[in-house]
Amino acid sequence: MRLLSLALVSAFALTGACPTVASSDTKTSALPQIVVPTLSEQTMKDITRELSLDTYEGRAPGSIGEEKTVAHLIAKFRAAGLEPGNNGSWTQDVPLIEITAQNVSSLNIADRNGKAMSFAYGSEYVIGSYRETPKTEIKQSEMIFVGHGIVAPEKGWNDYAGVDVKGKTVVVMVNDPDFENEGLDGPFGGKAMTYYGRWTYKYEEAARQGAAAVLIIHDTAPAAYGWNVVNSSWTGTQFLAQSKDGGKSQTQANGWIQKSVAKEIFAAAGQNLEMQMAAAKQKGFKAVPLNLSASLNFNNDIARKASKNVIGVMKGAKRPDEYVLYTAHWDHLGRCTAAADGDDICNGAIDNATGTAALVALAEGYTKAGAPDRSVVFLAVTAEESGLLGSKFYAENPVFPLFQTVGGVNMDAFSMSGPAKNLTVIGKGKSQLDAYLETAAKSEGRTPEMEPTPEKGFYYRSDHFSFAKLGVPMVYFEGGDDLVIGGKAAAQAAADDYEKNRYHAPDDEFDENWDWSGVMSDLKLYYRVGRMLAMTNAWPNWNEGDEFRAVRDKSRSGK
Repeated sequence: MRLLSLALVSAFALTGACPTVASSDTKTSALPQIVVPTLSEQTMKDITRELSLDTYEGRAPGSIGEEKTVAHLIAKFRAAGLEPGNNGSWTQDVPLIEITAQNVSSLNIADRNGKAMSFAYGSEYVIGSYRETPKTEIKQSEMIFVGHGIVAPEKGWNDYAGVDVKGKTVVVMVNDPDFENEGLDGPFGGKAMTYYGRWTYKYEEAARQGAAAVLIIHDTAPAAYGWNVVNSSWTGTQFLAQSKDGGKSQTQANGWIQKSVAKEIFAAAGQNLEMQMAAAKQKGFKAVPLNLSASLNFNNDIARKASKNVIGVMKGAKRPDEYVLYTAHWDHLGRCTAAADGDDICNGAIDNATGTAALVALAEGYTKAGAPDRSVVFLAVTAEESGLLGSKFYAENPVFPLFQTVGGVNMDAFSMSGPAKNLTVIGKGKSQLDAYLETAAKSEGRTPEMEPTPEKGFYYRSDHFSFAKLGVPMVYFEGGDDLVIGGKAAAQAAADDYEKNRYHAPDDEFDENWDWSGVMSDLKLYYRVGRMLAMTNAWPNWNEGDEFRAVRDKSRSGK
């Protein structure tokens, strides 16, 4: 079972009358049989190609690329036969803060004898602020290594025990203490990352502890991506949700440092990095003052903007006040770290023009098949790349109440490596939606399997998580890792190539030579699962013992 920070697992009581619950048990024999209409490969190609054009400038929220993307999606949703999903409007405003760090200094580290080290912005460290302030300055801030930076009372784990970090700079490790376990045994789920392992949690907890700044030590395996991804994602404009206090409750600065940089810093402190990282994996670890100070500064270019979620709906024929969700994020990084040829547009063709195109292709399929019993919502969300901000805003401000939302399907980055014998389920075993997916997969001659890399924490890295943590059962799966042609070796090679050369980089561009056969096979599964949900009167729940079960039970009770 994955466990979240206590700040995220608060129960949200949603008011209003609760629809009649026919059943919360899901048996595959009772699920409706679904006939899949012809789903348009041409639609998938055309929309993916269009949204990936350089003229969309990488689809950053608040940009000309957003304006073009939203207009294109509205036109395609309308042509597909959907109705506006927000009280006559196709969009929902999502208030964001746009912060761009400028004139960023080096990271300067000094010991008590005045000996100094300096590390370059971009290549050796990245930094930004969640505060709405014109200038950020960290001046001779005492540095403390706090291990994994985790406070988990239910596990008896507190990396901040006995140390006051107020106004100081904390250095933390990414992922969980038991990340290197081969299986799923361990205080934090073994190899499977929990939310405690995500970088977002590290920053949140450091802020709760009153730290001035936090620096995460980058290590490719536990981070699940290379420094190139950190560099492209953390330099340039960042988007945040608007807050009442202007971000004053956050740390002044959040960033990452290369592991090689961390080694130099620890050596200057008279510490061995590897030994301290090993010690931090053990319960009872005590924070280590480094007797060094950190200094850095940068200016912040700040703008308030309203980005947009795009919402289309097909009204249900029998139970229009019960809703099934399809979600995908339309945004990407905009302009980012330039490639060797000078190209600085992160087009985001795979991630996630493909998933956005799938919303339209599925809507067309639903129109061909006719309205299902329940209403189906097609939700293209903004600012996923900035921390799931668009889906979070919708989940906390739903157009269609969450207690009337049966469940949903999330789509993020289709694979172009060809058809697979299996499919990879992110979070397999968490909810009764597994039965729907198993039935759908059987119809397509495929086998659902647990994700092979649970240590990468994919369950907490896409938009389904925003709904899951508020109780709505969501299923998220991807093309499998056992290809019809080439098997697991070919699938792994393709995944490695994408992560190394295209993920969050300018080379994630549309390719006219892509093989769409695997994509279309996956699209049929997405259709089947959503249509089954829309044609049954069951209300699938999270499995007993899952961290989201209590939230769902409370919301469905109407209390």
